[in-house]
Amino acid sequence: MKKCYSAFAPIMLSGLLVACSPEGTEGRAAKGNVGGTIVLSSAADADALVPPLTMSLLGKQVVDQMFDNLADIGPALNTVGDAGFTPRLSDRWSWASDSMSVSFHIDPRARWHDGTPVRAEDVRYTFELVKDTSLASPLSANLDNVDSVTLVDSLTARVWFHQRTPDAFFKAATPVVILPSHLLKQVSPSALRESAFARAPVGSGRFRFAAWDRGARIVLQADSANYRGRPNPDRVIWLVAADYPAAAVRFLGGEADFLDNLRPEYVSQVRAKGGDVLVSQGSLDYGYVGFNLRNAGNTGPHPVFGDRETRRALVMAVDRSALVRSVFDTLGLVAHGPATRVLATSDTTLGIPYNPAEAATTLDSLGWRRGADGMRFKGKTPLAFSLMVPSSSAIRMKVAVVLQEQWRKAGANVRIEPLELNTFGSRMDSRKFETLLNAWHIDPTPSSVREEWASSEIRPGGYNATSYRNPAFDAVIDSAVREMDPARSAALYRRGYRILTEDAPAMWLYELRNAQGVSQRIRTSGVRPDAWWVNLADWSVVKDN
Repeated sequence: MKKCYSAFAPIMLSGLLVACSPEGTEGRAAKGNVGGTIVLSSAADADALVPPLTMSLLGKQVVDQMFDNLADIGPALNTVGDAGFTPRLSDRWSWASDSMSVSFHIDPRARWHDGTPVRAEDVRYTFELVKDTSLASPLSANLDNVDSVTLVDSLTARVWFHQRTPDAFFKAATPVVILPSHLLKQVSPSALRESAFARAPVGSGRFRFAAWDRGARIVLQADSANYRGRPNPDRVIWLVAADYPAAAVRFLGGEADFLDNLRPEYVSQVRAKGGDVLVSQGSLDYGYVGFNLRNAGNTGPHPVFGDRETRRALVMAVDRSALVRSVFDTLGLVAHGPATRVLATSDTTLGIPYNPAEAATTLDSLGWRRGADGMRFKGKTPLAFSLMVPSSSAIRMKVAVVLQEQWRKAGANVRIEPLELNTFGSRMDSRKFETLLNAWHIDPTPSSVREEWASSEIRPGGYNATSYRNPAFDAVIDSAVREMDPARSAALYRRGYRILTEDAPAMWLYELRNAQGVSQRIRTSGVRPDAWWVNLADWSVVKDN
């Protein structure tokens, strides 16, 4: 799955918690009740409903209902080889003897929502589109190892790889959903975002597009003749609120059945109203501050963040443990790098430790001297910068205030810059920021760290918005991606994480223990830690209003 800002990347996954723990959701009604409407409350709208251009978390939730990939990762989130993957558009697949290609056979029952059969040509078209640089798709890095796609017959697409890698199958089968070539091949990639298809997408998934009233709601209708079976709900509606408190009020007031990212202060209210709280022990979601290492014109190093030791001192000045406790209570964990705890490659020994005295000494030695007001200057250059934050995220706004105060004590003058989510995403993509407070929902494969931080991703559509560049990091991660032995690969990833966190192009702040509020009207069917919405079509309405 792509990284998403909510925004949309393990070798060994023993001990992974694969589902949230529901409190009292079992035994309400028989499994598979058909009919009714499920309403979900969201604090932010989608950015786009064209899968290769979607970066927002809500957009990802919606397009995953309308479009199918070739095969979906299984509940154990294994990304090595093809063990445990669930057939989707491809009902079976076979490997070449040298593992340099895999042939996907398309389920002959699969149809686009306009009735046209899904064919192997759709696979070839989609892969070529996503790799097209004029589209600048955030998904393109998933296909870096794909050389080409050839057609064996009308129902069989053969994907050829440049090299053997542990997660080659995952990258080809799961993150990239397949698009209808018969509707899109006449649309230029650069025009896709504004096309008629973008306003009314046509997929092959278990739900059809019905309506998108921007800033208000997104409606999907059950595809009753879907090749994977009719969804249980007749329709699913995302109600879009102006902010999180408004989204929470909608849920608590009974207008919605589900609230994602339940905050600690609302847990008791949900329980008091008889709702359920689903909590995971970990997730693939982390929050971080990204430092833009380049200046505003991208002509040279940033006067503050272009210096590694200054970045390290600013990280050292932040008490991340206190921040996580104050903002998340028990629903957050201190982050230690670009791999969350559910990935077997994670390393909780990483990170620059909190040490305000050493931070002050370092800043002094670098020439950042305190003025009469306590703020620091280097000559005439102030230790001052803006912190870009999506205004729709009250959590990140709260985190920003805590950071502003901690950095003020260190002598840094920080201006919080709240922006609407799509504007935030656009500024991040174009690298028009000094620092940003972002959150990623990463892929379950450790190779995604390359997509986020390798120097090759300093490009249009690339995720490396900080412009971080270190050949040593690139080399270690490239070796980890190619290494077929799981233990050696994991060791290489951890070495790369250490290089990255020591260089401090970012400050990793928190991991989420995902919590969701669920009303008594519905029963979920199991919630995966990487995507609670993956089985939404199997949820049931079990109690009428």
